[in-house]
Amino acid sequence: MKILIVNGPNLNLLGKREPEVYGNSSFDEYFSTIKEKYPHVEFQYFQSNIEGELIDKIQECGFSYDGIVLNAGAYTHTSIAIADAIRAITTPVIEVHISNVFQREEFRHHSFLSEVCRGVICGFGLDSYRLAIESFGV
Repeated sequence: MKILIVNGPNLNLLGKREPEVYGNSSFDEYFSTIKEKYPHVEFQYFQSNIEGELIDKIQECGFSYDGIVLNAGAYTHTSIAIADAIRAITTPVIEVHISNVFQREEFRHHSFLSEVCRGVICGFGLDSYRLAIESFGV
């Protein structure tokens, strides 16, 4: 099984950025934990602050992977282009958020991605990624 995890803008700062919202762990630390927990899964991790690079990665892997776990960060609330990329591929995508976006600012309550994703998981901290991975039947 092959799963791609994609993180969008500012998620490279996990562990440093707003620890009261996002926690104290970097994603690299958490990614190591995930790989140990699921040694039979081939994981690829990609992070970019650039919308077009996220789209390129989704298109590159979107016909050959078993699942994509996507935390598009703020692009969740603004990017029709990422939604179109998800709509165009055959690999199922799970939208994830570390925080409960519905407990935050009003603009975070709308996602352009949710309607084209298989499901949405939010509010469980970094464990949101594990829940998404398990949704693929791992």
